[in-house]
Amino acid sequence: MAIRIYNTLTRQKEEFKPLREGEVRMYVCGPTVYDYPHLGHARTYIAFDVVRRYLEHRGYTVLMVMNFTDIDDKIIKRANETGEDPKELAERFLRIFLEDMKALKVKPADVYPRVTEHMDEIINFVKKLEEKGYAYEGSDGVYFEVRKFKDYGKLSKIKLEDLVKGARVEPGEGKRNPEDFALWKKAKPGEPKWESPWGEGRPGWHIECSTMSSKYLGESFDIHGGGNDLIFPHHENEIAQSEACFGHEWVHYWMHTGFLMVNGEKMSKSLGNFVTVRELLKRYDPEVIRLFVLQRHYRSPLDYSEEGIEHAKNNLERLYNTLENIRVAMERAEISFRWDEPEFRAYEAIRDARKKFYEAMDDDFNTAEALKAVFEVSNAVNRYLTEVEKPKESILRKAWEFFKDVGEVFGLFEDYFKEQKAGNEEELINLLVEVRSQLRKERKFDLADKIRDELRKLGIQLEDTPQGTVWKRIKV
Repeated sequence: MAIRIYNTLTRQKEEFKPLREGEVRMYVCGPTVYDYPHLGHARTYIAFDVVRRYLEHRGYTVLMVMNFTDIDDKIIKRANETGEDPKELAERFLRIFLEDMKALKVKPADVYPRVTEHMDEIINFVKKLEEKGYAYEGSDGVYFEVRKFKDYGKLSKIKLEDLVKGARVEPGEGKRNPEDFALWKKAKPGEPKWESPWGEGRPGWHIECSTMSSKYLGESFDIHGGGNDLIFPHHENEIAQSEACFGHEWVHYWMHTGFLMVNGEKMSKSLGNFVTVRELLKRYDPEVIRLFVLQRHYRSPLDYSEEGIEHAKNNLERLYNTLENIRVAMERAEISFRWDEPEFRAYEAIRDARKKFYEAMDDDFNTAEALKAVFEVSNAVNRYLTEVEKPKESILRKAWEFFKDVGEVFGLFEDYFKEQKAGNEEELINLLVEVRSQLRKERKFDLADKIRDELRKLGIQLEDTPQGTVWKRIKV
Protein backbone atom coordinates (compact mmCIF):
# COMPACT_ATOMS: atom_id res chain seq x y z
CA MET A 1 0.00 0.00 0.00
CA ALA A 2 1.11 3.56 -0.71
CA ILE A 3 1.90 5.97 2.08
CA ARG A 4 -0.18 9.14 2.01
CA ILE A 5 1.07 12.36 3.62
CA TYR A 6 -0.92 15.48 4.45
CA ASN A 7 0.95 18.25 2.65
CA THR A 8 0.52 21.63 4.36
CA LEU A 9 1.31 23.28 1.02
CA THR A 10 -1.71 21.78 -0.76
CA ARG A 11 -3.89 21.21 2.33
CA GLN A 12 -4.59 17.63 1.28
CA LYS A 13 -3.24 14.10 1.58
CA GLU A 14 -0.99 13.06 -1.28
CA GLU A 15 0.59 9.77 -2.24
CA PHE A 16 4.20 9.81 -1.12
CA LYS A 17 6.60 9.57 -4.05
CA PRO A 18 10.20 10.34 -3.09
CA LEU A 19 12.39 12.13 -5.58
CA ARG A 20 14.90 9.28 -5.53
CA GLU A 21 13.75 5.67 -5.52
CA GLY A 22 14.24 3.99 -2.17
CA GLU A 23 15.57 7.15 -0.47
CA VAL A 24 13.90 9.85 1.63
CA ARG A 25 15.68 13.15 2.30
CA MET A 26 14.14 14.86 5.31
CA TYR A 27 14.79 18.12 7.17
CA VAL A 28 13.27 19.03 10.53
CA CYS A 29 13.72 22.47 12.06
CA GLY A 30 15.74 22.06 15.22
CA PRO A 31 15.79 24.13 18.40
CA THR A 32 17.16 27.53 19.23
CA VAL A 33 19.42 26.43 22.06
CA TYR A 34 18.98 28.91 24.90
CA ASP A 35 16.87 26.95 27.41
CA TYR A 36 15.72 23.47 28.44
CA PRO A 37 13.49 21.62 25.93
CA HIS A 38 9.86 21.35 27.06
CA LEU A 39 7.17 18.81 26.26
CA GLY A 40 5.96 20.86 23.29
CA HIS A 41 9.37 20.44 21.68
CA ALA A 42 9.39 16.74 22.56
CA ARG A 43 5.99 16.29 20.89
CA THR A 44 7.38 17.53 17.56
CA TYR A 45 10.61 15.55 17.67
CA ILE A 46 8.94 12.32 18.81
CA ALA A 47 6.38 12.69 16.00
CA PHE A 48 9.05 13.10 13.33
CA ASP A 49 11.10 10.32 14.91
CA VAL A 50 8.16 7.98 14.33
CA VAL A 51 7.74 9.25 10.75
CA ARG A 52 11.38 8.47 10.13
CA ARG A 53 11.18 5.08 11.88
CA TYR A 54 8.13 4.08 9.84
CA LEU A 55 9.73 5.08 6.55
CA GLU A 56 12.79 3.02 7.48
CA HIS A 57 10.53 0.14 8.54
CA ARG A 58 8.92 0.29 5.10
CA GLY A 59 12.34 -0.13 3.49
CA TYR A 60 13.42 3.42 2.71
CA THR A 61 16.90 4.74 3.42
CA VAL A 62 16.30 8.03 5.26
CA LEU A 63 18.79 10.89 5.28
CA MET A 64 17.72 13.03 8.25
CA VAL A 65 19.03 16.54 8.91
CA MET A 66 18.11 18.73 11.90
CA ASN A 67 19.71 22.13 12.48
CA PHE A 68 20.78 23.88 15.65
CA THR A 69 20.24 27.63 15.84
CA ASP A 70 23.23 28.49 18.00
CA ILE A 71 23.26 32.26 17.42
CA ASP A 72 20.06 34.27 17.70
CA ASP A 73 18.46 37.23 19.52
CA LYS A 74 17.10 34.89 22.23
CA ILE A 75 20.54 33.39 22.84
CA ILE A 76 22.16 36.82 23.08
CA LYS A 77 19.43 38.08 25.44
CA ARG A 78 19.71 35.03 27.72
CA ALA A 79 23.51 35.26 27.73
CA ASN A 80 23.30 38.91 28.78
CA GLU A 81 20.91 37.95 31.59
CA THR A 82 23.16 35.17 32.91
CA GLY A 83 26.50 36.78 32.21
CA GLU A 84 27.56 33.82 30.05
CA ASP A 85 29.34 33.89 26.74
CA PRO A 86 26.64 33.32 24.05
CA LYS A 87 28.70 30.54 22.45
CA GLU A 88 29.13 28.70 25.75
CA LEU A 89 25.44 29.11 26.65
CA ALA A 90 24.37 27.72 23.27
CA GLU A 91 26.78 24.81 23.54
CA ARG A 92 25.50 23.94 27.02
CA PHE A 93 21.85 23.85 25.96
CA LEU A 94 22.71 22.05 22.71
CA ARG A 95 24.18 19.21 24.78
CA ILE A 96 21.16 19.23 27.09
CA PHE A 97 18.84 18.94 24.09
CA LEU A 98 20.75 15.95 22.73
CA GLU A 99 20.74 14.28 26.15
CA ASP A 100 16.98 14.78 26.53
CA MET A 101 16.23 13.46 23.05
CA LYS A 102 18.41 10.41 23.68
CA ALA A 103 16.54 9.79 26.93
CA LEU A 104 13.26 9.97 24.98
CA LYS A 105 14.65 7.42 22.50
CA VAL A 106 14.54 9.85 19.59
CA LYS A 107 17.00 8.49 17.04
CA PRO A 108 19.78 10.99 16.32
CA ALA A 109 19.74 12.83 13.01
CA ASP A 110 22.40 11.94 10.47
CA VAL A 111 23.64 15.53 10.45
CA TYR A 112 23.16 18.31 13.03
CA PRO A 113 24.45 21.44 11.25
CA ARG A 114 25.02 24.56 13.35
CA VAL A 115 24.57 28.11 12.11
CA THR A 116 27.95 29.25 13.45
CA GLU A 117 29.73 26.56 11.43
CA HIS A 118 28.07 27.51 8.12
CA MET A 119 28.71 31.24 7.83
CA ASP A 120 30.47 31.01 4.46
CA GLU A 121 27.57 29.06 2.95
CA ILE A 122 25.01 31.48 4.42
CA ILE A 123 26.87 34.52 3.07
CA ASN A 124 27.12 32.93 -0.39
CA PHE A 125 23.37 32.20 -0.34
CA VAL A 126 22.59 35.85 0.46
CA LYS A 127 24.97 37.00 -2.28
CA LYS A 128 23.12 34.82 -4.84
CA LEU A 129 19.80 36.38 -3.81
CA GLU A 130 21.35 39.82 -4.16
CA GLU A 131 22.71 38.97 -7.62
CA LYS A 132 19.26 37.72 -8.72
CA GLY A 133 17.63 40.95 -7.56
CA TYR A 134 15.68 39.56 -4.62
CA ALA A 135 17.87 41.03 -1.87
CA TYR A 136 19.05 44.55 -1.11
CA GLU A 137 21.29 46.17 1.47
CA GLY A 138 19.75 48.56 3.98
CA SER A 139 21.28 50.65 6.72
CA ASP A 140 21.04 47.85 9.31
CA GLY A 141 21.32 44.72 7.19
CA VAL A 142 20.39 42.84 4.04
CA TYR A 143 16.71 42.19 3.33
CA PHE A 144 14.65 39.92 1.08
CA GLU A 145 12.21 41.92 -1.03
CA VAL A 146 9.01 39.91 -0.60
CA ARG A 147 7.01 41.59 -3.38
CA LYS A 148 9.44 40.28 -5.99
CA PHE A 149 8.58 36.67 -5.14
CA LYS A 150 5.20 36.15 -6.80
CA ASP A 151 4.23 32.99 -4.89
CA TYR A 152 4.68 34.50 -1.42
CA GLY A 153 1.99 33.17 0.94
CA LYS A 154 1.43 29.84 -0.82
CA LEU A 155 2.23 27.78 2.29
CA SER A 156 0.45 29.85 4.95
CA LYS A 157 -2.29 31.06 2.56
CA ILE A 158 -1.65 34.59 3.82
CA LYS A 159 -2.26 37.29 1.22
CA LEU A 160 0.40 39.93 0.87
CA GLU A 161 -2.15 42.75 0.91
CA ASP A 162 -3.48 41.50 4.26
CA LEU A 163 0.03 41.20 5.62
CA VAL A 164 0.95 44.82 4.93
CA LYS A 165 -2.28 46.34 6.30
CA GLY A 166 -1.37 48.38 9.36
CA ALA A 167 2.28 47.28 9.17
CA ARG A 168 5.07 49.83 9.04
CA VAL A 169 8.82 50.11 8.97
CA GLU A 170 10.06 50.76 12.50
CA PRO A 171 12.49 53.66 13.18
CA GLY A 172 16.06 52.50 12.58
CA GLU A 173 15.05 49.66 10.24
CA GLY A 174 16.66 49.83 6.83
CA LYS A 175 14.10 47.85 4.86
CA ARG A 176 12.06 49.26 2.00
CA ASN A 177 8.76 47.59 2.80
CA PRO A 178 7.26 46.41 6.11
CA GLU A 179 6.86 42.80 4.88
CA ASP A 180 10.53 42.38 3.88
CA PHE A 181 12.60 40.17 6.18
CA ALA A 182 16.24 40.14 7.25
CA LEU A 183 18.80 37.89 5.60
CA TRP A 184 21.82 39.47 7.31
CA LYS A 185 21.88 41.72 10.38
CA LYS A 186 24.64 44.26 10.77
CA ALA A 187 26.45 44.03 14.09
CA LYS A 188 25.29 45.87 17.18
CA PRO A 189 27.75 46.76 19.96
CA GLY A 190 28.69 43.78 22.14
CA GLU A 191 27.04 41.13 19.90
CA PRO A 192 28.78 38.15 18.25
CA LYS A 193 29.67 39.02 14.65
CA TRP A 194 31.23 37.65 11.46
CA GLU A 195 32.82 39.34 8.46
CA SER A 196 30.68 39.70 5.33
CA PRO A 197 30.48 41.81 2.12
CA TRP A 198 27.97 44.04 3.99
CA GLY A 199 30.14 44.57 7.04
CA GLU A 200 30.34 42.64 10.30
CA GLY A 201 27.14 40.99 11.43
CA ARG A 202 25.22 37.72 11.72
CA PRO A 203 22.50 35.87 9.78
CA GLY A 204 18.80 36.41 10.01
CA TRP A 205 16.80 33.45 11.30
CA HIS A 206 15.19 32.12 8.11
CA ILE A 207 18.27 32.00 5.88
CA GLU A 208 20.02 29.35 7.97
CA CYS A 209 17.55 26.55 7.20
CA SER A 210 17.54 27.21 3.46
CA THR A 211 21.33 27.17 3.41
CA MET A 212 21.98 24.12 5.56
CA SER A 213 19.19 21.96 4.17
CA SER A 214 20.31 22.55 0.59
CA LYS A 215 23.94 21.80 1.50
CA TYR A 216 23.14 18.35 2.89
CA LEU A 217 19.95 17.40 1.01
CA GLY A 218 20.24 19.20 -2.32
CA GLU A 219 18.27 21.99 -3.97
CA SER A 220 15.12 19.82 -3.94
CA PHE A 221 14.26 17.28 -1.27
CA ASP A 222 11.32 15.28 -0.01
CA ILE A 223 10.09 16.33 3.45
CA HIS A 224 10.45 19.48 5.54
CA GLY A 225 8.93 19.36 9.00
CA GLY A 226 8.38 21.44 12.09
CA GLY A 227 5.75 22.70 14.47
CA ASN A 228 2.59 24.52 13.37
CA ASP A 229 3.97 27.79 14.70
CA LEU A 230 6.72 27.71 12.06
CA ILE A 231 4.38 27.80 9.03
CA PHE A 232 4.44 31.60 9.15
CA PRO A 233 6.71 33.41 8.91
CA HIS A 234 9.62 30.95 9.14
CA HIS A 235 8.69 28.32 6.56
CA GLU A 236 6.95 30.83 4.30
CA ASN A 237 10.15 32.88 4.19
CA GLU A 238 12.27 29.77 3.67
CA ILE A 239 10.24 28.92 0.57
CA ALA A 240 10.52 32.46 -0.80
CA GLN A 241 14.30 32.75 -0.47
CA SER A 242 15.00 29.14 -1.53
CA GLU A 243 12.82 29.09 -4.64
CA ALA A 244 14.00 32.58 -5.57
CA CYS A 245 17.58 31.31 -5.36
CA PHE A 246 17.13 27.92 -7.05
CA GLY A 247 14.42 28.84 -9.55
CA HIS A 248 12.28 25.74 -8.95
CA GLU A 249 10.18 23.91 -6.36
CA TRP A 250 12.23 23.35 -3.23
CA VAL A 251 10.38 20.95 -0.89
CA HIS A 252 7.78 18.41 -2.03
CA TYR A 253 5.99 17.64 1.24
CA TRP A 254 5.54 20.05 4.13
CA MET A 255 4.57 18.46 7.46
CA HIS A 256 3.63 20.26 10.68
CA THR A 257 2.76 19.04 14.16
CA GLY A 258 -0.18 20.40 16.13
CA PHE A 259 0.22 22.48 19.26
CA LEU A 260 0.64 21.05 22.73
CA MET A 261 -2.08 22.72 24.76
CA VAL A 262 -2.35 23.56 28.46
CA ASN A 263 -5.75 24.79 29.66
CA GLY A 264 -6.67 25.91 26.17
CA GLU A 265 -3.40 27.72 25.44
CA LYS A 266 -0.33 26.64 23.49
CA MET A 267 2.52 25.42 25.71
CA SER A 268 5.33 27.93 25.32
CA LYS A 269 8.17 29.54 27.22
CA SER A 270 6.73 33.01 26.62
CA LEU A 271 3.51 32.09 28.45
CA GLY A 272 5.38 30.28 31.22
CA ASN A 273 2.98 27.33 31.04
CA PHE A 274 5.53 24.72 30.08
CA VAL A 275 6.92 21.57 31.68
CA THR A 276 10.46 20.60 30.74
CA VAL A 277 11.43 17.18 29.46
CA ARG A 278 13.83 16.84 32.40
CA GLU A 279 11.07 17.45 34.92
CA LEU A 280 8.88 14.79 33.32
CA LEU A 281 11.71 12.26 33.08
CA LYS A 282 12.17 12.48 36.84
CA ARG A 283 8.61 11.19 37.27
CA TYR A 284 7.90 9.05 34.22
CA ASP A 285 9.58 6.45 32.09
CA PRO A 286 10.55 7.86 28.64
CA GLU A 287 8.22 5.37 26.96
CA VAL A 288 5.29 6.78 28.93
CA ILE A 289 6.00 10.20 27.42
CA ARG A 290 6.30 8.69 23.94
CA LEU A 291 3.01 6.83 24.32
CA PHE A 292 1.30 9.98 25.63
CA VAL A 293 2.39 11.81 22.47
CA LEU A 294 1.47 8.96 20.10
CA GLN A 295 -2.06 8.62 21.47
CA ARG A 296 -2.98 11.65 19.33
CA HIS A 297 -2.43 12.15 15.60
CA TYR A 298 0.61 14.35 15.05
CA ARG A 299 -1.41 17.12 13.34
CA SER A 300 -4.03 17.30 16.11
CA PRO A 301 -3.73 19.51 19.19
CA LEU A 302 -2.55 17.51 22.21
CA ASP A 303 -3.84 18.49 25.65
CA TYR A 304 -1.31 18.12 28.45
CA SER A 305 -2.48 17.04 31.89
CA GLU A 306 -1.18 14.82 34.65
CA GLU A 307 -4.26 12.64 34.13
CA GLY A 308 -3.32 12.21 30.48
CA ILE A 309 0.22 11.15 31.35
CA GLU A 310 -1.06 8.73 34.00
CA HIS A 311 -3.47 7.26 31.46
CA ALA A 312 -0.54 6.67 29.08
CA LYS A 313 1.42 5.08 31.93
CA ASN A 314 -1.43 2.65 32.66
CA ASN A 315 -1.78 1.79 28.97
CA LEU A 316 1.95 1.11 28.68
CA GLU A 317 1.81 -1.18 31.71
CA ARG A 318 -1.04 -3.09 30.03
CA LEU A 319 1.10 -3.67 26.94
CA TYR A 320 4.13 -4.75 28.97
CA ASN A 321 1.94 -7.12 30.95
CA THR A 322 0.76 -8.66 27.68
CA LEU A 323 4.36 -9.09 26.52
CA GLU A 324 5.22 -10.81 29.78
CA ASN A 325 2.17 -13.05 29.49
CA ILE A 326 3.36 -14.08 26.03
CA ARG A 327 6.91 -14.70 27.24
CA VAL A 328 5.77 -16.80 30.21
CA ALA A 329 3.31 -18.73 28.04
CA MET A 330 6.09 -19.48 25.53
CA GLU A 331 7.81 -21.60 28.17
CA ARG A 332 4.89 -24.03 28.23
CA ALA A 333 3.70 -23.60 24.64
CA GLU A 334 3.53 -26.55 22.27
CA ILE A 335 4.24 -26.90 18.57
CA SER A 336 1.03 -26.83 16.52
CA PHE A 337 -0.11 -30.12 15.00
CA ARG A 338 -3.63 -28.73 14.75
CA TRP A 339 -5.56 -25.55 15.48
CA ASP A 340 -8.87 -25.40 17.26
CA GLU A 341 -11.37 -22.58 17.44
CA PRO A 342 -9.39 -20.44 19.95
CA GLU A 343 -6.33 -20.53 17.69
CA PHE A 344 -8.32 -19.48 14.63
CA ARG A 345 -9.93 -16.62 16.58
CA ALA A 346 -6.58 -15.39 17.91
CA TYR A 347 -4.93 -15.68 14.51
CA GLU A 348 -7.69 -13.70 12.78
CA ALA A 349 -7.52 -10.99 15.45
CA ILE A 350 -3.74 -10.64 15.01
CA ARG A 351 -4.00 -10.72 11.23
CA ASP A 352 -6.74 -8.06 11.12
CA ALA A 353 -5.00 -5.84 13.67
CA ARG A 354 -1.71 -5.95 11.76
CA LYS A 355 -3.57 -4.87 8.62
CA LYS A 356 -5.24 -2.01 10.53
CA PHE A 357 -1.90 -0.94 11.99
CA TYR A 358 -0.29 -0.52 8.57
CA GLU A 359 -3.37 1.08 7.07
CA ALA A 360 -3.36 3.67 9.87
CA MET A 361 0.36 4.40 9.54
CA ASP A 362 0.08 4.61 5.75
CA ASP A 363 -2.70 7.17 6.24
CA ASP A 364 -0.52 10.14 7.20
CA PHE A 365 1.19 8.32 10.09
CA ASN A 366 -1.99 8.04 12.17
CA THR A 367 -0.49 6.70 15.39
CA ALA A 368 -3.76 7.14 17.30
CA GLU A 369 -5.57 4.65 15.05
CA ALA A 370 -2.53 2.38 14.87
CA LEU A 371 -2.47 2.13 18.67
CA LYS A 372 -6.05 0.87 18.67
CA ALA A 373 -4.84 -2.09 16.61
CA VAL A 374 -2.04 -2.71 19.12
CA PHE A 375 -4.53 -2.96 21.97
CA GLU A 376 -6.74 -5.25 19.86
CA VAL A 377 -3.82 -7.71 19.69
CA SER A 378 -3.17 -7.28 23.41
CA ASN A 379 -6.79 -8.09 24.25
CA ALA A 380 -6.95 -11.02 21.82
CA VAL A 381 -3.77 -12.64 23.16
CA ASN A 382 -4.81 -12.31 26.79
CA ARG A 383 -8.22 -13.73 25.97
CA TYR A 384 -6.61 -16.63 24.12
CA LEU A 385 -4.36 -17.46 27.07
CA THR A 386 -7.39 -17.74 29.35
CA GLU A 387 -9.15 -20.08 26.92
CA VAL A 388 -6.49 -22.75 26.48
CA GLU A 389 -4.44 -24.94 28.77
CA LYS A 390 -1.61 -25.46 26.31
CA PRO A 391 -1.09 -22.40 24.09
CA LYS A 392 0.26 -22.94 20.59
CA GLU A 393 3.75 -21.58 19.94
CA SER A 394 2.77 -20.39 16.45
CA ILE A 395 0.04 -18.07 17.78
CA LEU A 396 2.27 -16.61 20.47
CA ARG A 397 5.07 -16.12 17.95
CA LYS A 398 2.81 -14.09 15.63
CA ALA A 399 1.78 -11.81 18.50
CA TRP A 400 5.39 -11.50 19.66
CA GLU A 401 6.60 -10.49 16.18
CA PHE A 402 3.76 -7.98 15.88
CA PHE A 403 4.82 -6.27 19.11
CA LYS A 404 8.45 -6.22 17.91
CA ASP A 405 7.38 -4.43 14.72
CA VAL A 406 5.26 -1.96 16.70
CA GLY A 407 8.18 -1.31 19.04
CA GLU A 408 10.51 -0.67 16.11
CA VAL A 409 8.14 1.93 14.66
CA PHE A 410 6.99 3.59 17.89
CA GLY A 411 10.26 3.44 19.81
CA LEU A 412 8.74 1.23 22.52
CA PHE A 413 9.79 -2.07 24.11
CA GLU A 414 13.33 -1.77 22.70
CA ASP A 415 15.11 -2.47 25.99
CA TYR A 416 12.67 -5.26 26.72
CA PHE A 417 13.40 -7.13 23.50
CA LYS A 418 17.13 -6.62 23.99
CA GLU A 419 16.83 -8.18 27.43
CA GLN A 420 15.09 -11.20 25.97
CA LYS A 421 18.26 -11.92 24.01
CA ALA A 422 20.28 -12.01 27.21
CA GLY A 423 19.94 -15.73 27.83
CA ASN A 424 22.46 -15.81 30.68
CA GLU A 425 20.37 -13.31 32.61
CA GLU A 426 17.27 -15.47 32.23
CA GLU A 427 19.16 -18.50 33.42
CA LEU A 428 20.33 -16.59 36.50
CA ILE A 429 16.79 -15.43 37.30
CA ASN A 430 15.48 -18.98 36.90
CA LEU A 431 18.21 -20.20 39.25
CA LEU A 432 17.20 -17.62 41.87
CA VAL A 433 13.57 -18.68 41.50
CA GLU A 434 14.59 -22.29 42.16
CA VAL A 435 16.66 -21.27 45.20
CA ARG A 436 13.75 -19.26 46.56
CA SER A 437 11.38 -22.19 46.06
CA GLN A 438 13.75 -24.43 48.00
CA LEU A 439 14.01 -21.85 50.79
CA ARG A 440 10.23 -21.73 51.04
CA LYS A 441 10.09 -25.53 51.34
CA GLU A 442 12.61 -25.26 54.15
CA ARG A 443 10.41 -22.54 55.72
CA LYS A 444 13.19 -19.97 55.47
CA PHE A 445 10.70 -17.31 54.52
CA ASP A 446 12.85 -14.29 55.44
CA LEU A 447 15.53 -15.27 52.90
CA ALA A 448 12.92 -16.23 50.32
CA ASP A 449 11.19 -12.86 50.73
CA LYS A 450 14.52 -11.06 50.45
CA ILE A 451 15.18 -12.69 47.06
CA ARG A 452 11.69 -11.71 45.91
CA ASP A 453 12.05 -8.10 47.12
CA GLU A 454 15.53 -7.59 45.67
CA LEU A 455 14.48 -9.00 42.30
CA ARG A 456 11.52 -6.63 42.25
CA LYS A 457 13.88 -3.68 42.76
CA LEU A 458 15.71 -4.88 39.64
CA GLY A 459 12.48 -4.99 37.61
CA ILE A 460 11.69 -8.70 38.08
CA GLN A 461 8.37 -9.60 39.70
CA LEU A 462 7.78 -13.12 41.05
CA GLU A 463 4.29 -14.56 41.07
CA ASP A 464 3.46 -17.75 42.97
CA THR A 465 0.82 -19.80 41.11
CA PRO A 466 -0.61 -23.29 41.64
CA GLN A 467 1.66 -24.43 38.79
CA GLY A 468 4.75 -22.92 40.43
CA THR A 469 6.55 -19.57 40.52
CA VAL A 470 6.77 -17.50 37.34
CA TRP A 471 8.61 -14.22 36.83
CA LYS A 472 7.80 -11.14 34.79
CA ARG A 473 9.67 -8.00 33.91
CA ILE A 474 8.11 -4.79 35.25
CA LYS A 475 8.90 -1.10 35.00
CA VAL A 476 10.64 0.25 38.12
